[in-house]
Amino acid sequence: VQTCALPSRLARGTVTGICPRMGTIAVFGGGGGVGSEAVYQGLNNGDKVVTLVRDAAKVVIPPGSGGEAKAGQKLESPDLRVVVGDVKNAADVDSVFENGDVTGVVVALGGKTSEVGTTMLTDGTKNIIDSMQKKGVKRISLVTSIGANDSYDQAPFLFKVLMWTALKDQFADKNTQEDLLLKGPGSDLEYTIVRPSGLGKGPPTGSYKILPPDADETAGSIERSDVAGFCLRVIKEDTYIGKAWSITG
Repeated sequence: VQTCALPSRLARGTVTGICPRMGTIAVFGGGGGVGSEAVYQGLNNGDKVVTLVRDAAKVVIPPGSGGEAKAGQKLESPDLRVVVGDVKNAADVDSVFENGDVTGVVVALGGKTSEVGTTMLTDGTKNIIDSMQKKGVKRISLVTSIGANDSYDQAPFLFKVLMWTALKDQFADKNTQEDLLLKGPGSDLEYTIVRPSGLGKGPPTGSYKILPPDADETAGSIERSDVAGFCLRVIKEDTYIGKAWSITG
């Protein structure tokens, strides 16, 4: 079990200088909770960001890092490129990488299976892996969930009940999504799988536990903003490459 405690300025929502700058970070799912945090924090870190979303109107300032006063406002920056498309469409994914400047990828896909389908996570991530390999991009962080694959025992009991019932199809998709990196076509990438526990909407705390799959601990909750911060961290560091990690507050 490792504990992450970052400088207090992150907890105040000012994340500039936490991580070294990259070329361009590609964020898939930039209209969602963790994805919007990754876009916002990446820009605040001084990175350029490109994001693929189904609806450009959903690229907004998140409540965690951005603060409640500005939450929901359109996020604009000269360092941000928004691509509107579908991650299940290989051509749309390729367009994210077309400028040849992407050096790291954050995958934070989500949505109700009734709206996006039961294999969107796997199909979309396969397209991302294909595009990365064509462009020679190596570094990727993939957000799934506590309870996926060998982290099952770390999920709280009530969450397991949801996994058996309402979230059954979603977790089948998450498991196969992870397998693309763990033992599939993306296994040669410099990947980190991030399995967050229950997600909150608060500001970054900068303090959370990083658990390997064999840790004998039940996960609690964590802020989306902390999950995004960890995702950005692991595409710039070597410490967590090639493994899946559960993170919890």
